[in-house]
Amino acid sequence: METPCLIIDARRTRRNIARMAARAQALHVRLRPHAKTHKLPSLAAEQIAAGAAGITVAKVSEAEVMAQHGIGDIFVAYPLVVPSKIERAAKLSRQIRLIVSADSYEGALRLSEIAGRQGIVLEVRLEVDTGLRRTGTPREQAVQLASRIHALPHLRLQGIYTFRGPLLDGRSTLELERAGVEEGMWMAQLADEMRAAGIPVEDVSVGSTPTGLYAASVPGITEIRPGTYVFNDAMQTRLGVSSWEDCAGSILATVVSRPSPDYAVIDGGSKTFATDVQPNTEPLLLQGFGRVVEWPDAVLERMTEEHGMLRLLPHHELNVGDQVHIIPNHICSTLNLHNKLYWVDGDLIEERPILARGMLE
Repeated sequence: METPCLIIDARRTRRNIARMAARAQALHVRLRPHAKTHKLPSLAAEQIAAGAAGITVAKVSEAEVMAQHGIGDIFVAYPLVVPSKIERAAKLSRQIRLIVSADSYEGALRLSEIAGRQGIVLEVRLEVDTGLRRTGTPREQAVQLASRIHALPHLRLQGIYTFRGPLLDGRSTLELERAGVEEGMWMAQLADEMRAAGIPVEDVSVGSTPTGLYAASVPGITEIRPGTYVFNDAMQTRLGVSSWEDCAGSILATVVSRPSPDYAVIDGGSKTFATDVQPNTEPLLLQGFGRVVEWPDAVLERMTEEHGMLRLLPHHELNVGDQVHIIPNHICSTLNLHNKLYWVDGDLIEERPILARGMLE
């Protein structure tokens, strides 16, 4: 394996898949994992075989790749407004069960018009903002918007969904249970308000790896959509969601230079490791851009495009040519930087292309 490269531990991955499936089943909610983390139809199939009801994706192109490889129940959890993407989604909905999403009347109207031209009815969910302030209609406007979407022809408003993550009062938090329960209560209450207004809401879909199970404890929640749990990472471990032994993904890198006793340089930089989860930011206060498995007190503190600088204590015996495994802060974005991964299952090592990686649409 030439470095830098992405390594996935198969046994840890399967253990993570089985654990989340069992927890969702115990809470009597459907599990619809977000495939953004692995982007592999083979792993989506393993998640479904373990009990998942279907998968979630962020892009129509990801849904197309998954469908081409036999995944038959997919939710695109991203508002579709570009006509070409809606047309592709409508075409795909003839082949599999596809749920699309909207967070505005304008977007829903486009969905309805294109579905009408193609002679189909699209299943749609309304996205609700519960504090993250990205896509999603504000909660106070959700019932009115749901009523307008429900009245559109060629659409079936199937449910509502949100993504909030570990957030309270607009800030990141380590109080995962409180954040998750609040998310679940807001969404369950909103669904009840919609039903009282004559809008048939079937699914109430929530949550991330850190908060999803807590949100699922609220009566009325029907589905959770965690993604990162399949591999876990330094961020999830700092949140207390996983242990280091649960982290299935790592970057194998080689020491290419040892210019002084206090640092070494590896052959992986910002084109290898995601930089969207920065070190030393509240509340996680992560040390560096990942955890060096063999040398936990080493810190991947700086990167340029092709270089990663490890800050070391004087006792370190890292030499040029030595290799290290580094668990990244954020595995999802890290994986998307790689065209392939190495699937390590005991003594078996298999090179796998990341089939839905880098899709632009």
